[in-house]
Amino acid sequence: MFSLPSLLRRGLLSSFAVCVLSCFVACKPKPEASPAPQAAKASGGAIRSVGLTVGDLANPFFVQIAKGAESKVRELGGADVKFTAVSSGYDLNRQANQIDDFIAAGTDLLLLNAADSQGIAPAVRKARKAGMTVIAIDVVAEGGVDGTVMSDNVQAGRIAAEYLVRRLNGTGNVVIINGPPVSAVTDRVTGAVEAFSAAPGIKLLSRDQNAFGNRDGGLSVMNDLLVANPRIDAVFAVNDPTGLGAALAVRQSRRTGVVIASVDGAPDVEAALADPSNALVASAAQDPFMMAARAAEFGFQIRAGASPTDRLIRIPVTLVTRDNLSSYRGWTAK
Repeated sequence: MFSLPSLLRRGLLSSFAVCVLSCFVACKPKPEASPAPQAAKASGGAIRSVGLTVGDLANPFFVQIAKGAESKVRELGGADVKFTAVSSGYDLNRQANQIDDFIAAGTDLLLLNAADSQGIAPAVRKARKAGMTVIAIDVVAEGGVDGTVMSDNVQAGRIAAEYLVRRLNGTGNVVIINGPPVSAVTDRVTGAVEAFSAAPGIKLLSRDQNAFGNRDGGLSVMNDLLVANPRIDAVFAVNDPTGLGAALAVRQSRRTGVVIASVDGAPDVEAALADPSNALVASAAQDPFMMAARAAEFGFQIRAGASPTDRLIRIPVTLVTRDNLSSYRGWTAK
């Protein structure tokens, strides 16, 4: 038991302690606000260096991507801006290492054609944390890029496949020669499958064979498909190099009655379309030079502080065929 004076003393002491503690908390200086994440630096600052990593610089499409990006960088940043273009070979690990190199070099703007749309996410986050502005070109890149500039690839696959359906009068066996696991490829396949599925007389024999987006792959995969399938009437190839390889396989096999459509509208396809004996009859045409130039411009704008409401720029494509080849203007080139 406690006496009244003791309780009073304890109450007074408790009250005094509460007052002191309250005063201490109230008077203690507030901690400074935590600095914004480093990724916020990507929204501003001068651009002194630009890095570009693409799938395959042996592909004319990506050569034009590099030329278009560098042209716009020189226009907007001047001759003193360092511009570096590298090829990933569609190798995710190699591309991640390339991004590490760009980070170490203090690169301000990264133009990224992802080798793997999902797998590249950790490298994108790392680049953003280092203060880099990241613009995806031609394909989606996960991980929080600042913006994306790409063709409408679903449209590209759809209009190419619709053309094949018309050539077959709505009836026949078709195959899709697939490619690397990037959004441009998967979107094109989605568009093609939609068009083929809308024609009840079309039978899709194969859609998962990966030709790795190049001529050799197209040749190899098409050879296998020709052996496995006695009758193939039409082929959708995810890009022009694949389509040209497939056309070579058809020629070498002496198989007749096969028509091929692809995506890109490259100069080599113009030559193929001009040859009536070539199985490649159509291509959904992009403009890689202008796509890359727009991506570089977008990066400069965001770096300068612009905050666009729409960070995805989707560019429509057109179909070039043997019938309209004479009016096709081809890729922009400088």
